[in-house]
Amino acid sequence: MHAYRTHKCAELRKDQAGQTVKLSGWIHRKRDHGGVLFIDLRDTTGITQCVVDQDSPLLTEIEKCRVESVITITGRVKTRQEGTVNRDLATGEIEVYIDDLTIQSQADVLPLQVADADAAGEDVRLKYRFLDLRRDAMHNRIRLRNNIIRSMRQRMWDQGFQEFNTPILTASSPEGARDYLVPSRLHPGKFYALPQAPQQFKQLLMVSGFDRYFQIAPCFRDEDGRADRLAEFYQLDMEMSFVKQEDIFATMTPVIDGVFKEFADWTGTPHRVEWLPNMAYNDAILKYGSDKPDMRNPLAICDVTDVFKREDVTFNAFKGIIEKGGVVRAIRCPQVAGQPRSFFDKLNDWARGEGAPGLGYILFEGAEGKGPIAKFVPTAAQEELKKIAGLKDGDAIFFVCDMEGKAAKLAGRARDKICDDLPTGHACAREKGVYKFMWIVDFPMYEFDEKSGKIDFSHNPFSMPQGGLEALNGPDPLKVMATQYDCVCNGFELASGGIRNHKPEIMERAFAIAGYSRDVLEKKFGGMLDAFRFGAPPHGGCAFGIDRIVMILANEPNLREVYAFVMNGAYEDPMMGAPTDPTPQQLKDLHLKVVLPAKVESVEKKAQKSA
Repeated sequence: MHAYRTHKCAELRKDQAGQTVKLSGWIHRKRDHGGVLFIDLRDTTGITQCVVDQDSPLLTEIEKCRVESVITITGRVKTRQEGTVNRDLATGEIEVYIDDLTIQSQADVLPLQVADADAAGEDVRLKYRFLDLRRDAMHNRIRLRNNIIRSMRQRMWDQGFQEFNTPILTASSPEGARDYLVPSRLHPGKFYALPQAPQQFKQLLMVSGFDRYFQIAPCFRDEDGRADRLAEFYQLDMEMSFVKQEDIFATMTPVIDGVFKEFADWTGTPHRVEWLPNMAYNDAILKYGSDKPDMRNPLAICDVTDVFKREDVTFNAFKGIIEKGGVVRAIRCPQVAGQPRSFFDKLNDWARGEGAPGLGYILFEGAEGKGPIAKFVPTAAQEELKKIAGLKDGDAIFFVCDMEGKAAKLAGRARDKICDDLPTGHACAREKGVYKFMWIVDFPMYEFDEKSGKIDFSHNPFSMPQGGLEALNGPDPLKVMATQYDCVCNGFELASGGIRNHKPEIMERAFAIAGYSRDVLEKKFGGMLDAFRFGAPPHGGCAFGIDRIVMILANEPNLREVYAFVMNGAYEDPMMGAPTDPTPQQLKDLHLKVVLPAKVESVEKKAQKSA
């Protein structure tokens, strides 16, 4: 017989009744029923109920074992008596009577409960993550992550993609976030960067002639933490040669569609998968106030600036902003005439909390519109509003007025807030039980950075500008569109990608517009430029965020719930103690000196003094 087990804890059935078996696992629960001790023994597959009779010599020994101790038992499989069958367990028709016991490892008093619900905070859960991961919910989510990655790999292999690993230590590259830098011991004063994405390497693989690449790629970005973003994350990274944008969509849509359909019912709530037509970036910003709109929300935004420009409209708060170049965006909310005044007041208070003066509205109920600004908008202007927004009796229209970029963002947040505040069952409440996908296309190549006062890349700097070199030589770079695209689902950006620029002269011009001199370009991207000068195929690709996909399928609002080991929101690992202070010898080897900010240095000095 095997030293630890003949079966796993979810395998035994009535067919094994009468057999002597060996099981190993953790003590999930112990229950004393009048001298008869019941033990739920758990391993990664499930639970088996084990029994110690009241006259067993093992009773005293096992009573000393705390829950989560690891034991190995040998015993006889018996069919449970009628009325004691547990239909919630796969092994619920049998139990194992223990004849022999080995304690493999005793558990201390637990800092958090594994078998039962526990209100332990995130700090405790992360410090004792190994215990947190034993809990059913966490265990299942980590297994879901594994299964999703397995499914992705298989689907990519089935389409002829090859999996390559790219370097982790590399050079810094402008990918839209801060790099994590790694000092070089052998090259004093120089640093490697951890990759924000394998962008240049996967393009170089295309130049090398491999045609179809993918990787489950680790990526690192030194950004502030939030629920749907971590410093270290993984993505399904891919690239193809001799393709146009439509070829990328035709290749990756079935992969992601298949993954979501395979795991759509994982939470126990059935979901359907729906793909909507592609949408241009500018249309998404105008109609939904976001480049990752949640299309389960049926509300839409429209521009009504011209209505508030009319001479007969006397709402000066809007007119003053319009004269400075601002816009008025509006959200139609159907059939809310029966809602209490508090519905509108709460939305107004919410807008103030977002930094706006409020959320003005007009409610159309009867002949004349009602609401705080209705008196400033005469009947003729109200009729024009009705035509633009498709308003009917019983509808309300909410307004946001600001400069174009700010107005779009606030209108997008207001659209979601209004939808979420609608009562259950309302025709425009957020749809449930569906994953709504679309590809957002035609992103701008550049944007104006107000902080620096300069033009910069708006997204991926390696994308091919629509119109090529001729477009880049035009009078206004802010009007140049890139062959870039995102895949979005239910308000989340799942993927970003583009058809790449594979011509050195276009790359040089594109980076020159963003302020990169030829010398800087050669220094930072010399390898890429050299490769393009020796024959590069047209190519493109994208990368899907694995963590967000798992988060959506698991119906979890926080990425830390779908990772095995993570840091907290301050990017600290309470279990491993990271980040740590370097030793003097380490700093000496790396030719570095730590210069702390004044505030941090003061706090540390006080701590040392008090100690």
